[in-house]
Amino acid sequence: MVQITFITNGSMLVQAPENSNLLRVSLRAQAGIPFKCGGGLCGTCKCRIETGLEHTDKVKPKERKHLSDADLEAGYRMACQTFVNGDIAVSWERK
Repeated sequence: MVQITFITNGSMLVQAPENSNLLRVSLRAQAGIPFKCGGGLCGTCKCRIETGLEHTDKVKPKERKHLSDADLEAGYRMACQTFVNGDIAVSWERK
């Protein structure tokens, strides 16, 4: 199991199986990462991996449509496209 800390939601701590999709974990736990499409088309689920970026899978082509190289270097990912293989902490902008 991995631990995901949803910083923007009061540092809510959730456990999930390895290789879990970040957006799906957020939805199940009602952790609050915003979303509209869930398929990498809209860019709504942009979030920042504050710690544990090395515990996420490789960046997908759909993410590159919404995130610049600077965004990726700063730890931004699209939650719907990100799979988690170790402990992370994630934040996002409230709309």
